Amino acid sequence: MEKPLSKNIRPGEEPLDIKGYESAGGYQAMRKALLELQPGEVTELVKQSNLRGRGGAGFPTGIKWSFVPMGKGKPRPEPIAETLDEVDPGIRLERGGKGIPVGSRWRFPPYWEDVPYPKYLIANADEMEPGTFKDRFLLEGDPHQVIEGMIVSAYALQASVGYIFLRWAYHEAARRLQKAINEAYQAGYLGKNILGSDYDFDLYLHTGAGRYMAGEETGLLNSLEGKRANPRTKPPFPQTSGLWGKPSIVNNVETLCSVPHIIKNGPEWFKSLSYSEDSGTKIYGVSGRVNRPGVWELPMGITLRELIEEHAGGMQPGLNFRGALPGGASTDFLVEEHLDIPLDFPSVQAAGSRLGTGTVIVLDDQTCPVGFVHNLEVFFARESCGWCTPCREGLPWSVNILKAIEEGKGETGDLEQLSKITKLLGPGLTFCALAPGAVEPLQSALKYFREDFERHLVEKKCPWR
Repeated sequence: MEKPLSKNIRPGEEPLDIKGYESAGGYQAMRKALLELQPGEVTELVKQSNLRGRGGAGFPTGIKWSFVPMGKGKPRPEPIAETLDEVDPGIRLERGGKGIPVGSRWRFPPYWEDVPYPKYLIANADEMEPGTFKDRFLLEGDPHQVIEGMIVSAYALQASVGYIFLRWAYHEAARRLQKAINEAYQAGYLGKNILGSDYDFDLYLHTGAGRYMAGEETGLLNSLEGKRANPRTKPPFPQTSGLWGKPSIVNNVETLCSVPHIIKNGPEWFKSLSYSEDSGTKIYGVSGRVNRPGVWELPMGITLRELIEEHAGGMQPGLNFRGALPGGASTDFLVEEHLDIPLDFPSVQAAGSRLGTGTVIVLDDQTCPVGFVHNLEVFFARESCGWCTPCREGLPWSVNILKAIEEGKGETGDLEQLSKITKLLGPGLTFCALAPGAVEPLQSALKYFREDFERHLVEKKCPWR
């Protein structure tokens, strides 16, 4: 079983330095891209590979890149004054006395096409969702792979500047990344005229202030600009108007790490790594009361049962599987009937949840599902930016109801009220996806564990205390 993303990672040891990374085949994809391929050809290879974003949404990476305007001086306003001259010659002369033709005044200067128009590539390493820790594995274990992925991806986009937006608590990752960035600059892989290709790319490490909202791409862009991490209105989308109003792409760390392997080995090779229609390998994780919690690189499309029983070692002695959140804290529960579904984007969606980050949080039969969900809702309510009313008011409302139920103070009608909240905070009813994601574990807990909620109301206490 090939494991391209983790083959260089040695748990408990320092990551490979630049010489070790090159000896293991590193930076070959960068050389191939910059010296043998045009930017559009790199994007086309990523399209053909069917690489889908590994940050949660699963949007096709190559298609996302294709939305970025390409070519010198783009995007730029159209010279509409010239068109007006043609339509109405009567407005050709200004009325201010100088008699300068309006079209000439508004026409772009002849050197416009040679003016560089900055674009940005941002690695989203703000891994703030509970239960999600896969990117830390890559950031700490193989930082040069992250850097090579950013260089190749930025070249495809013709981005001149890149940022790694890192979770504030990842101190070891920050140290290792900065060391690797310094080595890449010294080797001439970052900066001006990389490999004599006339391509320039500068890369910076930026540590976030620690807000979950910065994981949303436009909230991240605001934070990077020094503003509050509130989401932005879309459109315009970041691909045309992102960081400081310039074309920008925000990709997850694992997504970017996959790119060099696609360029080096080809799209068909990448597709062959998978068990499903979704290509490549995936960094899956498991947390909860299993025997071996951790992360593993596995073929896309392994089953939930295989992940938990074979790789995570099954449930701890005396405990039974009750359910799992398949893709981090903001996904719907899957239960025993779903253990044999493939963990890929379409299969998990068909089962009523989302693959998300692919990091599974396991619920056992000795843990109270009401307390489990209450803990998650407390987190999401605290992390809401407060920009829109449903999220700002609805999430604390759900927290208060769940707290009362857990303490034996629940009332008749509480479950219906919680169900109503999950609908009012559903997709399309809030400014961004935080609230819809926040209520996914709650709405599915009400579906699969309703008898546990009802026991709290009848017995006036938590049965697990």
